[in-house]
Amino acid sequence: MSNTEVKNEYGADQIQILEGLEAVRKRPGMYIGTTASRGLHHLVYEIVDNSVDEALAGYCNEINVIINDDNSVTVKDNGRGIPVGINHKAGIPAVEVVFTILHAGGKFGGGGYKVSGGLHGVGASVVNALSEWLEVEIRQGGKVYRQRYERGKTVYKLKEVGECDKSETGTKVTFLPDKLIFTETTIFDFNTIKLRLREMAFLTKGLKITLRDDRSEEHAKSLVTDSMIEEAKEAMEGKEGGEEQINKLLNRAEEDSKEEKKEEKKEVKEVSFCYDGGIKEYVKYLNKSKEALYEDILYFEGEKNGVYVEVALQHNDSYNESVFSFVNNISTPEGGTHLQGFRNALTKTFNDYAKLNKILKDNEPNLSGEDIREGLTAIVSVKIEDPQFEGQTKQKLGNSEARGAVDSIVSEKLTIYLEQNPTVARTICDKSILAQRAREAARKAKDLTRRKTALDIGALPGKLADCSDKDPKNCEIYIVEGDSAGGSAKTARNRATQAILPLRGKILNVEKARLDKIYGNAEIKAMITAFGTGIHDDFDIEKLRYHKIILMTDADVDGAHIATLLLTFIYRFMPELIKEGHVYLAQPPLYQLKKNNKIWYAYSDEELNKILTEVGRDQNNKIQRYKGLGEMDAEQLWDTTMDPEHRILLRVNMDEDSQSELDLTFTTLMGDKVEPRRDFIEENAKFVKNLDI
Repeated sequence: MSNTEVKNEYGADQIQILEGLEAVRKRPGMYIGTTASRGLHHLVYEIVDNSVDEALAGYCNEINVIINDDNSVTVKDNGRGIPVGINHKAGIPAVEVVFTILHAGGKFGGGGYKVSGGLHGVGASVVNALSEWLEVEIRQGGKVYRQRYERGKTVYKLKEVGECDKSETGTKVTFLPDKLIFTETTIFDFNTIKLRLREMAFLTKGLKITLRDDRSEEHAKSLVTDSMIEEAKEAMEGKEGGEEQINKLLNRAEEDSKEEKKEEKKEVKEVSFCYDGGIKEYVKYLNKSKEALYEDILYFEGEKNGVYVEVALQHNDSYNESVFSFVNNISTPEGGTHLQGFRNALTKTFNDYAKLNKILKDNEPNLSGEDIREGLTAIVSVKIEDPQFEGQTKQKLGNSEARGAVDSIVSEKLTIYLEQNPTVARTICDKSILAQRAREAARKAKDLTRRKTALDIGALPGKLADCSDKDPKNCEIYIVEGDSAGGSAKTARNRATQAILPLRGKILNVEKARLDKIYGNAEIKAMITAFGTGIHDDFDIEKLRYHKIILMTDADVDGAHIATLLLTFIYRFMPELIKEGHVYLAQPPLYQLKKNNKIWYAYSDEELNKILTEVGRDQNNKIQRYKGLGEMDAEQLWDTTMDPEHRILLRVNMDEDSQSELDLTFTTLMGDKVEPRRDFIEENAKFVKNLDI
C-alpha cells in the first residue's frame, strides 16, 4: 500500500466517538452560536430560561441573578427545585442527568412543563460543558442538596449538605465560564444582561427578576495566550498528565488576571424588574420616546386550539412599525405564523370598520397592512406546547395553529374594542389614510426614478466616483461627509476597489419622515442608487454592489450626528446590510505627532499619551488635533483611514436578542421627544471618549 493510500484511508476506526459533553466542548458554536461575547452571555440566559419555565408553569415568582466577584454567575429561583431522585433509566439522580446528558430534561412531553423556552433540553448541560466549574444547590423537602462539576464532569455525587424549611424550595446554579473556550472575553457586561432580563420580566407577568453586580474591582481580561491555548489542546488530547496541565494553565491565567486588576472599587449595582401589566407595560416602555396617538394600550388575550395568545398595541405619531413577536418568551425576529395571524387580523378588522362607518367609500381602495401599521408599537406573544421553528436558530415559528389562534382572537376582540371606542378607531383610520396617500406618492416617485434609471445611460449618481472592479466581494464604498473630504478621498483611493460617494450636509432624518419624503431626498436617492439593493419592500441583498459600506465622517459632534443619521436610514430601510455585516465605521485619527521628521498617528487621547511616553514629551513635539477629514491631504487620509493594511474599521453589528431595545435607542436619539434623549445622553455620557465640541 502506498503512502498516499495510507493518508487517505477512511474506515471504521476513523469515526470518532465523543463521550458525554465532549462534543459541546469540541464544537461550542453549534450550541451557543459563538464563543465571543454574545455566546458568553447566552450561558446566563440558558440558566435563567430554566427558572422562567418554572414561572410559566406557575411555581416560581422570583429569580435572582448575581455576577459574583470572581466573574462567576449565580442564578437562584424559588421554583420547585430540580428533582433529586434517581432517574431509573440513567441510574443517577435526575439533577445529574439534567447537567451532564445532552437532550435530557422535563421538556419532552413527560409532563414536567406544558410550555417552555428551553426546548431542546441542551441548556443546562451545555452551560456545564462550557464552564470551568458549575455548582448546583437544590432546596426540596426540607433538605439542601449540592453537586459540583468541572468542565462537564461530575466531581462528587449529589449529597445532602443541610436542612431548610419545608416551604423553602428552589434551585441555585453558579458557574464560571471556561477561559479555554471563551478566549476573547470571560467578563460579563451588566447592561447586556440587564436588557435581556428586563425583556423576560415584561413577557412573564408578575415575575420579579433582580440583577446584582457584586464585583468590587475592575476585572481585567485573563491573559490566555495562543501558546497557552495550544498547551491546553495538547493536554485535552489525552497526553500524560492532561488534567494537571489544564490546572497549571488556569492557575497561570488567574495569576495574570490578578496582576492586571485595577485597585479602584466599584459600587454594587442592582436592578429589579417586575411588571404586573406584562406586555402592556412593555408597549408603554417602548413608546416612551414617542407621542402616543391615544391614551389606551389595547390588550387582548385568549386561548384557542391549545395556543395561548397575548397581544398589546398602541399607535404613535412616528412613521415606523415596531412589532416584536415571541413564542414561549423566545424572540422570533423573523416572525412566523403568529405574526401573520396578527397582521391578517389587523388589516381585515380595520378595513371592515372603515367601510362600515363610511371612513372609506365603497369605490376607494382598501388600506394596506403597511398603512395600518404605520407608527404601530405592538407585542405579539404566544405560548404553545409543541412549537415548531423553521431552522435551528428558533427565529421563525411554523405552527399553522398559531396563525388561526392569533387571527381569531385579535379579530374578535379588536372589533369589539373599535365599536366601543370610535374616537380611537377614527384616529387610527385617519393616520392610515394619510399613510396610504404618502405610499402612493412614494410609489410614483419610485416609478419615476426607475424610468429615469432605465433611460439614462449614466444611471449611477453623478457625485459617485465608482471603482473599476465589478465583483461586489472585492468592492467597497466610502460614504464621505462633505465635498472637501470627498475630494481628498477620491485622490487617495484605490480606484480598482474603492468607490467614493460624497454627501452634502446632513441627510434627512428618516425617523421623522414618510416614505414619499425619503424618495424625494437627493442624498438618500444617491445612496439607494449606488448600493443597488433598493429599500424597504423592494430590498434585494443579491443586488448589493459593494460588500463593504464604510461611513467616513469627522471625529466631532457633527460627524457623529451625520453617522447616526446614516445608520438610522440603513437600520430602518436596509437592516439586512447590518445583519449581514456589510456596514462599517471608519476611524480617522484624532492626532498627528511629528518629531525629528518622524510621524505618529493617535486614534485616542490614551494612544497619544502612550506615544508621548515612548518618544518623550519634548518641546519640539508638534501635535496636530484633526478637526475634520478635510484637514488631511490625500496621502494622510490613505495612510490612516483608507489603506486596508493599516486602517481601523468598526463593523456595525445588530444583536437580534435585544432588537426592541435597539429600536428604542434609535427612536430616543432621532425622534421628536427631547426629554428621553437628554436622559439617554446623561446616562451614557460617561462612556464617550474623545468628544470634540
